[in-house]
Amino acid sequence: MRRRAVLRQPGLGSGDTGRALFCVLCCVLPQAAPQVLRIGGIFETVENEPVNVEELAFRFAVTSINRNRTLMPNTTLTYDIHRVNLFDSFEASRRACDQLALGVAALLGPAHSSSASAVQSVCNALQVPHVHTRWRAPAADSRDPFHVNLHPDAAAISRAVLDLVLYLGWRAVTLVYEDSTGLIRLQELIKAPSRHNIKIKIRQLPSGNKDAKPLLKEMKKGREFHVVFDCSHRAAAEILKQTLFMGMMTEHYHYLFTTLDLFALDLELYRHSGVNMTGFRLLNVDDPQVAAVAEKWSREWLQVPPRPEAGLLDRAMTTDAALMFDAVHVVALAAHRAPQLAVSSLQCHRHKPWRLGPRFMSLIREARWDGLTGPIAFNRTDGSRKDFDLDVISLQEEGTAKVSASASSSNGTPPTRIGVWNSNRGLNMTDGDRDGSRNVTDSLANRTLIVTTILEEPYVMYRKSDTPLYGNDRFEGYCLDLLKELSSILGFIYDIQLVPDGKYGAQNDRGEWNGMVKELIDHRADLAVAPLTITYVRETAIDFSKPFMTLGISILYRKPNGTNPGIFSFLNPLSPDIWMYVLLACLGVSCVLFVIARFTPYEWHNPHPCNPDSDVVENHFTLLNSVWFGVGALMQQGSELMPRALSTRIVGGIWWFFTLIVISSYTANLAAFLTVERMESPIDSADDLAKQTRIEYGAVRDGSTMTFFKKSRISTYEKMWAFMSSRPHTALVRNSEEGVQRVLATDYALLMESTSIEYATQRDCNLTQIGGLLDSKGYGVGTPIGSPYRDKITIAILQLQEEGKLHMMKEKWWRGSGCPEEAGKGASALGVENIGGIFIVLAAGLVLSVFVAIGEFMYKSRKSSSSVEQKGKSSRTRRGFRHTVRFRGRKQSPGGEQCLSFNAIMEELGISLKNQKELKKKPRTKGKPSFTSILTCHQRRTLRKETVA
Repeated sequence: MRRRAVLRQPGLGSGDTGRALFCVLCCVLPQAAPQVLRIGGIFETVENEPVNVEELAFRFAVTSINRNRTLMPNTTLTYDIHRVNLFDSFEASRRACDQLALGVAALLGPAHSSSASAVQSVCNALQVPHVHTRWRAPAADSRDPFHVNLHPDAAAISRAVLDLVLYLGWRAVTLVYEDSTGLIRLQELIKAPSRHNIKIKIRQLPSGNKDAKPLLKEMKKGREFHVVFDCSHRAAAEILKQTLFMGMMTEHYHYLFTTLDLFALDLELYRHSGVNMTGFRLLNVDDPQVAAVAEKWSREWLQVPPRPEAGLLDRAMTTDAALMFDAVHVVALAAHRAPQLAVSSLQCHRHKPWRLGPRFMSLIREARWDGLTGPIAFNRTDGSRKDFDLDVISLQEEGTAKVSASASSSNGTPPTRIGVWNSNRGLNMTDGDRDGSRNVTDSLANRTLIVTTILEEPYVMYRKSDTPLYGNDRFEGYCLDLLKELSSILGFIYDIQLVPDGKYGAQNDRGEWNGMVKELIDHRADLAVAPLTITYVRETAIDFSKPFMTLGISILYRKPNGTNPGIFSFLNPLSPDIWMYVLLACLGVSCVLFVIARFTPYEWHNPHPCNPDSDVVENHFTLLNSVWFGVGALMQQGSELMPRALSTRIVGGIWWFFTLIVISSYTANLAAFLTVERMESPIDSADDLAKQTRIEYGAVRDGSTMTFFKKSRISTYEKMWAFMSSRPHTALVRNSEEGVQRVLATDYALLMESTSIEYATQRDCNLTQIGGLLDSKGYGVGTPIGSPYRDKITIAILQLQEEGKLHMMKEKWWRGSGCPEEAGKGASALGVENIGGIFIVLAAGLVLSVFVAIGEFMYKSRKSSSSVEQKGKSSRTRRGFRHTVRFRGRKQSPGGEQCLSFNAIMEELGISLKNQKELKKKPRTKGKPSFTSILTCHQRRTLRKETVA
C-alpha cells in the first residue's frame, strides 16, 4: 500500500504571453528561492498500527513550518510519503528511487537499519541528503558523505550508561538485552570488568512476546538487584508488569533503562512500590516552547484512531516523534539558507547525481537548531550528532517538580530529572544522594518494614502479661525501645518477626549463610535489629548502620568460693620471700654491727668508771647483743644497747629506717588480709583457659564470638578454637541463656560479649567476668546490601547517641538489683579465726623460753661440774658459791667493806663472756682476793655491771 501527497506548482498559459511573463519574472527575481520545496519520507508499516508515529510527526512538522512563516517565509514545504514493509530493504530502495525521480531535496527514513542502509546507498550514489532519526549500528566505513543522524550514536549511549553505573557505585550488574543491537549499545559497560572491577552478568529477553517470568525468577533467585534493561519502551512496559507480578518491585532493586522513552511510560502503578528506576531522556520537556509543541502534538493525536497500548501514557510525544520533528526543521533551515536550490528529477538507472546535492548536504551539517531534543549540531566528518544532553531521570515517590504542565496533565507520574549527561562534559548529577536511594526513599513515612530479630535478654524478650498479646506487643527489651525511637524519628511502621532458625548468622564451608543474615540476603526482612555484631565477613554479605553499642569479647565464669583467713593470716600481708629477706637482713645487719663495733675504738669503754686507771676496757656489742639490737628495732621496742661510735650509729639509723618502712607496710596491709575473704579463681585470663583442659569453655554456636575464634590467627585464640571445635556438642551452646545456665551448673566458662556478661552479672551474684576484653567491636542495625534505609538509620542512631537516649536505654535494661550480701558488707570484728595464730606464737615462745632456760641451767651445771673435777677444787667451789650467795643483794657498809660483783660470780663459775680485754698486764698483788672482778665501791654509788647475754 502506498500513499502519495504531492503539491505541484500551478501551471502557466500555453501561449507566448505566458512564456514571456515567465521570462520577465525570472529576470526580475534572479535570487528568489523556489516557492515549493519537496522532501520525501519513507516509513515502515507496523502490524496492528494504523499510522506510524514518525509519519505522523513528519506531517506535523511540515504543517507547523507552513503555518509559521518565520523559518521559510517565501517557500512552501511539501512532502511525498511512501510506506514499505518492515525489514524489506529492496522495497525501500525502490520507493527511494521513485521519490528521487519525482524530485525531492532530501529523504527521511526509514527506521530499520537494513532498510535505511539500502536507502542510504541510493542517496550516496545520487548525492541526495539522507536524514536518519533512529539509532543505527556503526558501519565499517562510517563516513557517508550524504548522511546525518539526529539520534545519539551507540558509543555515546554506552558511555552514558557506564558513567551512571559508576556513579551509583554498582559492583555487580546484570545486563538484559532484547536483540543483538543491545550488545553494541552496551559495549563500554561490557568492557567494564577489566577496567573498573565490576562483575557483569548478561541475559537475553525471550524473543517475540514470550513470557519473561522464568528469566525474572532466575534473576530473583540469583539476588541480582542491579539490572540494566536494553529494550524498547513497549518491551519495558511489559517487563515492569511482570517484575511487579514476581515481587521484584521493592526498594532493594534498581533498574536502569537505556530507552529514551522511559518518561512516556505510565509509572503510577510503581510509584509507591519502593523500586528504584532510572533512565535517560532526550526530549527537553522543561523548555516552555517544547511544552507548547507537545501540547499541540497531544491535540493532533485526537484525530488518530485510538490504539490501546497498556503501560504507555496516552498521547505522549515519544523520542522518535520528536527527532522526526527536529529533522524536518533542520532540512527546512538548510533550505532557507540556500539562495538557489533547484531540485531536479533523478533516475537511479542513469547514475547522474544531483548537482546541488553536496552544497545542500554541507548546509544541513552546518545547521544549528534548538529543537525538541535540545541543541542540534552535527559532526561534519560522519554526520553524527554532537554536543547533546541526556537528562538522567528517576522515579520519585512524591512525583515530579520539573515537568511541564502538558506532561503532568497526562495520566501517570513522569520521572524527575536528577542529572544531565553531556556528550562532551560527561555526567553532572544535580541530586545529592550518591547511591541513588533517594529515588523512592526520600521519606520513610508510613512505610512498613519487616524487622527480623532474635530472643536475647535484655535486647528482645517476651513481655509478661496475664492477657494474650499479639504482634509487636508480644516483645519488650532494649531493641524494642531502639525501634520505637527510630520509628519516631523516621516515621516508618515495623513488623517484628523472629528468625526461624534462632541464629545470628554465620557462613558454612560452602559459603551459605543462616540466621538473620540469610533473612536479609534473601530480602525476607528489611532490617535486623538485634545484638548483631558488625564483622568483616558479615559486611561482605549485608550492610550495617553505625554501631549503637560498643563492646568486646570476655569470659563469663562462676564466682569462686571465698576462703576465710586462717589462724596464721597475719603473715599474709608479706609474702614468704619478703619474710625470708627480712630475717636475712636482720642477721646481716647484726653481723655488720658486731664487726664494726669491734673495729671502732669508740665502742670500747672502761667497765670500772670508779677506777679511771683500770687496764680493762669493755664492748657491749657482742654477737648476741648485736642480734638483740636488730630484733628490738624490728619489733619497734628498742633495747638498752645504744651505739656510741658514728659508724655504728649509721648502721643503727639505716636499720631503723628500714624497719620503719617494713612495719608501716605490714600494718597498712594487715587489715585487708584479716577482714576480706580471698577469692581464688582457677583462671584469670584467656591464656589460663588455653593452657588447661580441666575447665571446659565455648561460645554460642554460629555467633560472632565463634567466628572471631574461628578466623583468628593469634596462637592463643587458635588453640582455644581447636579445643572448641574438637568438642562441638559440649563446648558450643545454642544461645546465651543456655550458656549461662551451664556456667552456673558445671565447671564451664562461656566466651561472650561484655554487654551480655554485664547483664548476667547484675542479676546473678554467682557470676563474674574474668579478665579484660579480647577485642573491640559493636552492634549495628543490619540491612540488605544496597538498602536505601541504611544511611537514614545511621543518622537516626547518631541523633539518639548525641541526645543521650542510647545511654538511658542501656541503664534502664542493664541496671539490676545488685548483690545484697556485697552491698551491705562492712568492716567486721576480728575473731579467733582471724588472729588466733598470734596467741599460738606467743604460747610457743613462752614454752620455748622455759625449755631454753632449763637447758642453759643443765648445760652450765654440767660444765661447772666438769671444771671442778679437773682442778680438784670442788670444796672451794662450793664455799665460793655460798659466799657469793651470801653477798648477793647486800649493800656495802660505810666502812668500805668489799663486795663481789655479778661478773665476778660468773667468772668464778667459769662463764667467760669475753667482752673485756687488758690494756697492760700487771702482777697480782698478794693478799688480794682471788676473784678478778672484786671492786672497791664508792660510798654513794655501787657499781653494778650487768652483761646482757
